[in-house]
Amino acid sequence: MSPFPNGSGCAVAAVALTKIYRRGREQVRALDNVTFEVRTGEFIAVVGPSGSGKSTLLNIVGCMDGPTSGTLRLLGNPVENVTERERTLLRREKIGFVFQHFGLLPTLTVAENVALPAFFARRQLDHRVNELLEQVGLSQRVSHRPHELSGGEMQRAAIARALVNRPQLLLADEPTGNLDTTTGQAIIELFRQLNAEGLTIVVVTHNPALASAAQRQIALRDGQNAPASHLVPHANPAIRHDAILA
Repeated sequence: MSPFPNGSGCAVAAVALTKIYRRGREQVRALDNVTFEVRTGEFIAVVGPSGSGKSTLLNIVGCMDGPTSGTLRLLGNPVENVTERERTLLRREKIGFVFQHFGLLPTLTVAENVALPAFFARRQLDHRVNELLEQVGLSQRVSHRPHELSGGEMQRAAIARALVNRPQLLLADEPTGNLDTTTGQAIIELFRQLNAEGLTIVVVTHNPALASAAQRQIALRDGQNAPASHLVPHANPAIRHDAILA
C-alpha cells in the first residue's frame, strides 16, 4: 500500500494561468495563458530558460501566490480565488516543498528541522520523523546540525521535512542546483523512489539529468507554453514529453 494519500485523476489542472506583476508603470507578464495538467502519481519536470516563468508557476501551484487570471484546480479543489488562510491550510496539509538552498534552520538539529512542519500543524510525529530519516539515509545524523552535513545530506533532510505531514503533492525548485553531479544523481534516485511509492512530484529544473528522469515535461518560454523543441531529450524514447497538455 502506498504511504502517500493519493486519489485518482488530476492532481493539478491549470487553464490560461496568467500572472502580472506591476513595477511602477510597467507591467511584467510573468505567466501568459499557461495551460497544463499533472495527473495523480506523475513525476513532472518544468523546464525552460531563466526568466521563463518556471518558479512563478511553482509558487502559484504551491499556493504561495495567486494568479492574476485563469483557473487552477489543485487536488480536485478550485484555488485561484481562495483566501490567504485557505492557501495556508493547503500548503500545510497537502503540499510539500523542497528548495534549492535547503532552508534548514541552523540552530535546530536534523530531527528538529524535519519535525518543524508537524510542529506548526500541532502534530506529534516523532515516529514519522525517525521513519523518514531512515528512508533518506540520515538515521545517523539525527542530532547533527546543518553545518555538520554535506550538501547532499542537507537536501535529503529538506526532502524528509517536506514529507513529514504526508503531502499529496511534492514541489521542488531546482533541488539539485547546489549539488555536484554524483550527489544530484542520488537526489534524483530518491525522487524516483518516492514517485514509485505513489507520490505526485513536480520539479522545476535546469538539470538535464533530472528533467529526463521525469515521466513528462512541461516546457515554458517567455511565460508561455513552449513547443516540443524546448523539451529535454529523454534517454528512453518511450517516455512521453509534452509542451502543451490538454
